Amino acid sequence: MAKKGNRVQVILECTEHKTSGKPGTSRYITTKNKKNNPERLELKKFNAILKKVTVHKEIK
Repeated sequence: MAKKGNRVQVILECTEHKTSGKPGTSRYITTKNKKNNPERLELKKFNAILKKVTVHKEIK
């Protein structure tokens, strides 16, 4: 039986990685409460390919 509620899984993708020209992508999966945060999520996460902390934005 599925859980009921406002929490949904979202995928975060690095914004700097696309412009770097290096192959691959940096993505994270997390959850958010859609009722409290209807806008897109933006977090600073570690990008292993670039070897630094970068801004990751929610993609759909």
